[in-house]
Amino acid sequence: MYQVVFRKHAGLLKALANSKRLEVIHLLRQGRLTVSDMERMLGLRQANLSQHLMVLRKFGVVRAERNGKAMYYRLAHPNFMRASDAIREVLIQNMGGAAARATALLTVVKDPMCGMRLTPVSAAGHVKVGKRTYYFCGTGCAREFKNHQH
Repeated sequence: MYQVVFRKHAGLLKALANSKRLEVIHLLRQGRLTVSDMERMLGLRQANLSQHLMVLRKFGVVRAERNGKAMYYRLAHPNFMRASDAIREVLIQNMGGAAARATALLTVVKDPMCGMRLTPVSAAGHVKVGKRTYYFCGTGCAREFKNHQH
């Protein structure tokens, strides 16, 4: 039984070893989202997003709920978000962030494209325009913002 747990743990980590799947976890930290919302936020095609969601469902990371025609996804357990945050925190510390900078990274901001509340730490990306920095929930929102800038 002891080894079974480690094999399952390794399988889960393998499923999470994909930047788009980690981005899905970060999008779902605010609550449930429709597939079409995630498509826009991530800048992925529906077929590609469905493959990622299928892997996350298989390993019990997300749960799907149908509401009429819309399919909603949510995290199956809040510890997936906490685990991802803990790993990100270690990565930021290893990158040499000072305490003041780290505190600034925890300020709650809004994605200018979709309005999702997030912190600079949990943002999938950012864009600087002049002296202002905009933070985004996903690469799709960042791409959409950049396209509107030109």
